[in-house]
Formats: sequence, C-alpha cells, structure tokens
Amino acid sequence: MDEHSDKTKGKEDEKDSGVGRSLSRRDFLRLAGVAGATVGLGAGLGGLVAACGGTAATTTTGATVGPTTTAGGSTTTTVAGSTTTVATTAEAGRPIIIGAISPLTGSLAAFGGPDKWIVSYVLAATKDGVVCGDGKNHPLTINQQDSQSNPNRVAQVAGDLIFNTKADVIVASSSPDTVNPAADQCEANGVPFLANFVPWQPFFFGRKATPATPFKWTWMFHFGLEDAAQVRVGAWNQIPTNKMVDLLFPNDADGVAWADAKTGLGVALTAGGYKIASQPALFQSPSDDFTAQISAFKKSGAEIVSGISVPPDYVNFYNQAIQQGLKPKVFSIAKAGLFHESIEAIGDNAVNTSDHNVWHPTYPYKSALTGQTCQQFADQYTSETGKQWTQPLGQLGKYEWAIDVLKRMPSIDDKSSFPTVVAQTKFDNINGPIDFTQPVKAGTTHPVLNVFKIKIAYGQWIKLPAGSKYKYDQVLVFAQDPNVPVKNTLQLMKYA
Repeated sequence: MDEHSDKTKGKEDEKDSGVGRSLSRRDFLRLAGVAGATVGLGAGLGGLVAACGGTAATTTTGATVGPTTTAGGSTTTTVAGSTTTVATTAEAGRPIIIGAISPLTGSLAAFGGPDKWIVSYVLAATKDGVVCGDGKNHPLTINQQDSQSNPNRVAQVAGDLIFNTKADVIVASSSPDTVNPAADQCEANGVPFLANFVPWQPFFFGRKATPATPFKWTWMFHFGLEDAAQVRVGAWNQIPTNKMVDLLFPNDADGVAWADAKTGLGVALTAGGYKIASQPALFQSPSDDFTAQISAFKKSGAEIVSGISVPPDYVNFYNQAIQQGLKPKVFSIAKAGLFHESIEAIGDNAVNTSDHNVWHPTYPYKSALTGQTCQQFADQYTSETGKQWTQPLGQLGKYEWAIDVLKRMPSIDDKSSFPTVVAQTKFDNINGPIDFTQPVKAGTTHPVLNVFKIKIAYGQWIKLPAGSKYKYDQVLVFAQDPNVPVKNTLQLMKYA
C-alpha cells in the first residue's frame, strides 16, 4: 500500500467573519477555514500525517510516527504526563488496517476539522504496535477517506475500504449523513464498524433496526435525542420564558429523526414541560431563503428557537432571522451550533446562542490511549495546530474503542468473534465510561443492543475579553454528569 506525505503545516490564514444575507456552502467554508484543511503533526508527535487530498485516501502507519506509545505488554513509557505500556517481546503480527471516513470537505467539514490531527495522535500513541488477543504485536495503519459531506460518496468509499483496502474495522463519526451509509455497507458485508458523534435514534431506528432485530456488525456510543432534550430543559429552566418553542429541521437523515412525531426532539421537550409552537415542514438543504420559516416563527409567539442544521444553512437562517426581526430569548440550533466556525461566521450577533455540548476540555475524562485529560488533549491540539479546541476532538473516542476491541479479539483474521467482543466493551475513554455489559433496557444508558449512551452537557457561546487569543468560546451551563464542572448559568440572548 503506498504511503503519502502531506507536508502542509502552519496556521490557516485569518478570514473575514462578516457575512451577508445569503451564504453559500463555499462561502461558509472559506470563512470557516475548514475546506480541505490538512494538519501537520507537531513536534510533540514527531513526523507528518499522510494525506492525498480531498478525494483520495490518507494512509498512515503507526511505525512512522512519533514517540507516544499505547498499551500492549510490559514495558512502561511515560508520555505527555501519562503512563502507557508497549510490548517489546511479543511475536510480530500482520498490519491492522482501520478504515476511517471523515467529512474533510463540504458542508460538514467543521466536524472533520481536527480529524487528520486525531489520526496522527492515534498513530503516535500506537507507533510500537498493538498487542491483540492473539498475543501478537500488530503495526497499525489508518486509511482515512474524505466523505466530501456526501452520503453517496460515503457508501462508495466504505465499499472501497471493504473490498479493496480490506480494512479490519471501519470507523466513522460526524452525523448520520456520514455514519449511516458506511454502517449499512459494513452490516451488509459482515465488516466490524464502530461510530460516535451521532444520535443513536437515526443510527438505529433510522436504519430500520428494532430492539428485537438489532444489528450484528455495526455499533456506536454517543447520545440520544432524549438527552438533547434533557440538557435543553435543564438549561432553559434557568431563565424566564413562556416555554414555547419553534423547531427547524432539514430533510435529511438527521432532520427526519429529530422531527419524528413519536421519538423526536419535540416529544421529549413536551414531556419536559415545553410547548411546540411551530414546526414547519422539513426544509431542503442547502437553502439560502428561510423567509417562510421565519414568518411562521414570528407569528407563533414562541420565545425559544431550536432545531438542527449544517453550518452554511445555519448562518443563512440566523442572519435572515435577525434581519427580519426574529429575536428569541433562546437560540439553540444543534449540529452547526457545535462549532466555533459557525459563531465566527456570524459575529457578535451569535453571542449567547447555545446548544447541547458533546465534548468539552473541562470534561473529567481521560484518553484511553495516552492517559491525557480532556484539557491536556485539547491543549496539545492547540499547541500543535495553532487552532482553538473544537468539540469534534471527542471523535478520538471511536479510535480508542476500535483499539480496545482489537486488543480483545482472539484473532484479527477471524471476524466471527467481533459481535461478542464488542458487546463485552467496558472501558473509560476521552468521552467518559463506556459499558456495554450493562443490561439492555429502554430508558437506560444501554437502550438497545448496539448502543451505549454517554453523558452530555449544554453550552453557551460567549465573547472573550479583548486581547484574548480567540474571539469566542463555549462555557457549560448544564451537565448530565454531576462530575462535569458547571460554573455558568444560561443567559438571555443579547443581539448586537
């Protein structure tokens, strides 16, 4: 397999954050500085992460990257304040290939912004190999493919990873548009698949599974729509509103799940004491005109606007809402609201917008690969890339999980044990504790066989003081996990 080198290093040019009434996907990506970005490995990881551009694979191997090591045998090495172990005497095994699918370009590129750096981090942590359940020390290769934020391309590159690359396991994150098509390919072809950073309802029910007929090969951990509602209610209850909510959803896999009349966000918000005042028909993405939705929201009388959208649609909707006089007390749009890039593209008008939070540097968890805390992990990312921390750094968790499963596989050449091994997963990682050994029961953290739910929080965007390195940041105002430090309370919107 050819190995390529991406020698692109350094910070991206600063961009003007002003936008007009309508913003195209290309304009958003230009402003956000995420389209086709490649990140070089810093001195702490030593070496460069390989890349082949937007449409080709990024294939890198642990043997070529820096000094950090991971669990396997008996020799102890201290790295970045953590202690990990490496096998020095285990018999050499064949290379393991992890196939990774990321939206490095396109409308979901903010999700994929740190992905190349995350791959470099994983490879540095496993440069001495991974000792699997067969007792052999296997070098690790990660073949990373760009989904281009296109579900059809996801299915295509997943097929390539299965049939041409012969990946031992495939991983994906970044919304159902990235995860579901890849998971479908793996389920159909008997290939192990692991995911995070996707709500469990579209992953499970959206792919036609039922509690009685679960998947065999495709598994995930993350949050559910009920959790998104719970943290919203917990935060929104901190301020006075009329408890009426307008909801905005796109016509895609994510939007369909969030809008579902039986299991969607509105149902859970209603159970929490809020009334859905308006929920227009699903809009077609991309969209540059939200006049109809804004008009409906202005008539509804609701003081809260929530929903989901990709960043370009979010920026268009938000700017048009302000221009047309829609100024709710709470503005909470998921997916796009995760990213600093979305806030920077709008400017000060986005201060005090809020959204559920799926990863934060202050979370009290540690990397299963290096033992670094969330804060140390985020600080290393900033130090080596010059970029501000971003929630998708938590996507490291799917690699930690894949390696945990591989270390317990009796034979990497015999995939038949995978369903049993993954169902026995019980470990802590950068996203918190994962325990698939808990009983499967609706309403718990293990609601269906293939899903485990982590704890999430709710965050609000603030403007940092003059002279700060970055302009905006997100602070936590509510958390499901009582161990997560919450030092702020939700504030009403203040429009610039």
